[in-house]
Amino acid sequence: MGRWSYLAVLAFVVVSTVWLEVALRTRVYRRWRRLLASVLPVAGVFAMWDVYAISRGHWTFDPGRVTGWRLPGDLPVDEVAFFVVVPVAAVLTLEAVRSVRGWPVGDEAPDTQPDAPPDARPVPR
Repeated sequence: MGRWSYLAVLAFVVVSTVWLEVALRTRVYRRWRRLLASVLPVAGVFAMWDVYAISRGHWTFDPGRVTGWRLPGDLPVDEVAFFVVVPVAAVLTLEAVRSVRGWPVGDEAPDTQPDAPPDARPVPR
């Protein structure tokens, strides 16, 4: 597998979690603005952190395990994909648990969660 190893692991993560969107109707991809607002700032901070660590020699990537496509700062594209794929998978997992448990997000109208326990419904103001 060699240079595609990193992307293969990320593909496994995507395949392992994307079904939650359909099966449990998590609506993570449908609320893409919220998803981007959650993922992009963190991905940006970690990308800058990696660029710094790479420039100082604290962090390296095995050239035999990444595609070889690099961004400025010698940051592998594979690593940037990691910073997006893993948090999206985490959000999908969290939303799946929330969906199964019936926990409201907090932005629903109070009457849209009739099956939620009374203490889980938003308090009208």
